[in-house]
Parts: sequence; C-alpha cells; structure tokens
Amino acid sequence: MKTKLKHIAITLAAISIFLAVYQDHRLFKPPSIPGSHDLLHASEIIQLTGAFGPESIAFDPKGDGPYTGVADGRVLKWEGDGRGWTDFAVTTSERKECGRAFAPEMEHICGRPLGLRFDKKTGDLYIADAYFGLQVVGPNGGLATPVVTEVEGRRLLFTNDLDIDEVEDVIYFTDTSTGFFRRQFMASLLSGDNTGRLMKYDKSSKEVTVLLRGLAFANGVAMSKDRSFLLVAETTTGKMIRYWLKGPNAGKSDIFVELPGYPDNVRRNSKGEFWVALHAKRGPLANWITSNSWVGKTLLKLPLTFKQLHKLIVLEQHATAIKLSEEGEVLEVLEDCGGKSLKFISELEEHNGKLWVGSVMMPFIGIYNLS
Repeated sequence: MKTKLKHIAITLAAISIFLAVYQDHRLFKPPSIPGSHDLLHASEIIQLTGAFGPESIAFDPKGDGPYTGVADGRVLKWEGDGRGWTDFAVTTSERKECGRAFAPEMEHICGRPLGLRFDKKTGDLYIADAYFGLQVVGPNGGLATPVVTEVEGRRLLFTNDLDIDEVEDVIYFTDTSTGFFRRQFMASLLSGDNTGRLMKYDKSSKEVTVLLRGLAFANGVAMSKDRSFLLVAETTTGKMIRYWLKGPNAGKSDIFVELPGYPDNVRRNSKGEFWVALHAKRGPLANWITSNSWVGKTLLKLPLTFKQLHKLIVLEQHATAIKLSEEGEVLEVLEDCGGKSLKFISELEEHNGKLWVGSVMMPFIGIYNLS
C-alpha cells in the first residue's frame, strides 16, 4: 500500500512540474502540422439513427454501400437517402440484450465489429470482431461465421483490422493486445502494453502464422498496391510499421513513417497511396504520458473516469487525415481543427472522388468531396 501511494504521489508531483514548465496554451492544444488544410469541417454528415461508432467503412464489389460496423454488434448497409441504414449482418446470435446503441459492458456478448473488407472475387465480407475474432458473412448478409477465434492455443481478445490478398488467397489481420479486451483499450494504451501482433490466415490450409509480435497497440493494416509490403499502425507510438512480404527484405520490418498522433485504420486508394486516420494529434503532455508507462500505469490507479483519461492524452476535439505515398512521404493533410463537424476519426475510405470518414466515438459518418 505504501509503495502504491508513493508511486501515485510521485506521478502527481511529476504532472504538476510538467504543467508548471508548460504554462502556455501549447500544452493544451493539438500541435499544428505544416501544410495542413483545415477543410474537413465542410464534410457532409450522415447520421446513424439508433447506432454509434462506425469504426470501419467498406464498399461491396458492385460499389454499393458503404457498410460499417457499430457499437451494438451490427454491420449496417447504407441504402441511400430513401431507405437509409439497414441491418446487414451480426457476429453473434446472442442478441437479446443488445438493444442499446452504446453499451461497452455488453461488447463481449453482442460483439464489436471493427475492420471490414470485402473479398472482391466472392463478394464475402470479412469482419474483424474485437471479441469473436476473424469472421465472414456471405453477400446476402446474416449471421457471420467464425474463421479464426484463437491463435497459438489462446483466444483472441482484441481483433482489430484486416486486409485481403486475393491473389495469394490469404488474409492479414491484427490483434491489438493479448492482455486487454477492446473495452479496456485505454488501459492497453496507457500501460505500455506491447503484445500486439500482425498475423496471416491462409484460406486454403486454414493455418495462422504470426508475422510480427511486440507491437504497441497494433491497429489498422493495409497492403501495398504491388503486394510487396504491409503497413501496420502502432497507435501508442504513432508509428506506421512496414512489413516486407517480397524482395530482399521479405520477413523483415522497419518504420515507414512516424506521425504526430494516434494512427487508427489505414486504407489504400486506387493510386496506391495510403490514407491514415488519426484518432487525435498528440501534444507535449500526451507524449510524456505515453512515453513513460509508469505514468500511465499510475494514472490507471487513480479514480479517473474514461473521459478524464481520454482528455489527458487527446486534449481538444479535432480530426486529422493524412495521405502518404508508397514511399512514406506525406502528400496531403486534411483537418477539422476545431472539431466543428468531424472528430476522433478512425478510418478514411476514398471512393468515387469522395473521402468517407468513420469514427469509433461518434454516431455518424462524414463525407468529404475531394474534388
């Protein structure tokens, strides 16, 4: 008990000193990004009536949709202004108590679909459900079927995102942590947890291979246009990790780029460029907290709510979208600096000249006209 109190006292004292050093507004403002364009506030908003947290966005092989997974465990399909959102799929049949739009305490029962990808050859939708693992549902929707629920003899706790190589017939997917569930994501982030993994599922052999271990909050994943490498978002560190699939570096990884915030999902456009959604930019205080796990672990012991912890590492509401070249060069930065329309974004899907924007913490999807 004395040791615990001592750690708490040290942390509080350190935070007080930090606040004293950074007395100006910079501590409480997200950092500015050179060349950024504050344009995302002009986005059109499509509300999700009775739903919350459209994490990922996908269009089917016909171009219909988009489809998105929401917090109550459903996958919804956009049918246009006339019909709006309709139910398309669920990841579990146990849905008697899944009527609330947002109930984190029920996620392990109702499911929480995160990353979505269509197999363009079959029309099947593959779903990374945080609690039920990698799943698949046919073109007509309904109840999804489990594909991978455990790896190396252990249940998947926090399946996050995926991409499909339709040539090799394999699926690459991430699990954020082997120690924390999705509803505990703040604890994973603050504690310095680095048990995230990148994995490969072979459809033919049904075997799973772990490609990368030791990732700090493994998140979005996307394959390059030439299929030579994968990008994986490491949210805690702000790094995009490149894993080589082909060439002299095959099987090795390096840092593709370091971003000024918390990268969530990454999606490739038709040109081979990558759109990365930042959950938020990272200020001096957040950098210090996430770079020192002892600080985060101590904060988790304090009687702080989720909103209070989130405020410490996110500061003000805003939205940041970053487009990267195949070489890791920043090509474009689009923002809603004041969070007027968009905030806490999770994915950017470029489709027919528009950027469709998801958010794990909002009840709507944004549409930004790139032209």
